Amino acid sequence: MKTQRLLKYLRIDRWPTVWCPGCGNGIILRAFLEAVDQLGLKKDRVAVVSGIGCSSRATGYLDFNTLHTLHGRAIAFATGVKLARPEFTVVVMGGDGDLLSIGGNHFIHACRRNLDITVIVYNNRIYGMTGGQYSPTTPEGYVASTAPYGHVEKPIDVVELALSSGATYVARATVYHYALLVRYLKNALQHKGISVVDVVTNCHTYYGRYNGMPEPYQMLEYFKEKAVLLEKAKKMSEDELEGKIVIGEFRNVEKESYMEMYEKIVERVRG
Repeated sequence: MKTQRLLKYLRIDRWPTVWCPGCGNGIILRAFLEAVDQLGLKKDRVAVVSGIGCSSRATGYLDFNTLHTLHGRAIAFATGVKLARPEFTVVVMGGDGDLLSIGGNHFIHACRRNLDITVIVYNNRIYGMTGGQYSPTTPEGYVASTAPYGHVEKPIDVVELALSSGATYVARATVYHYALLVRYLKNALQHKGISVVDVVTNCHTYYGRYNGMPEPYQMLEYFKEKAVLLEKAKKMSEDELEGKIVIGEFRNVEKESYMEMYEKIVERVRG
């Protein structure tokens, strides 16, 4: 019955999805729909924008106002949507490669401006659609098609980047921690200003297969084992946190949003 309740938000005529069986993208999509449903948001007042990649195909399956845009430019399009329709709840969905590599500058400046949008990062730590190349979030030492002997670069920490760039709501969960993910997405959707939710998810087809976890359940067990709640992490040493995934709400503050500052300028010019 719960699944039936959420079907009204989906374009069923576009099923089946392109996602591999067991892909975490479906878990994130359902958690988002659960958050929308619990908040009672109206479909015609929600806009969801995506770029290019496996996760970015989500907009094709959602029955909201949706835009499937250029690689790395989802936040730029979302900015335009929010400026044109400030009453809309505007959401960006994209992968770690799309949002943090080619789209990295847009991500940083959206946080700096405190745009009133929600950014959901589908963070599978690899390029899943184009052959398993390493991404900006691939951990050091892990294998990818472009790093067959182990990745040598330091990864971007999505949470740290969002915090240092000025985001006013920042949270992280994994697809294993579904109830937490729904809670964080609800908080993000209600937040005034920019919300960033980093969702660590599984691409067992590439990331998992290359790193000894070829089955979806193995990656979920990995998330369960490696995840540490923020409050516990604060009491752990750097060595103890090595290789862990810290989950929780990292920031939730109210500050003047870009839209509010923009409206002040408009009123001043009109006045």
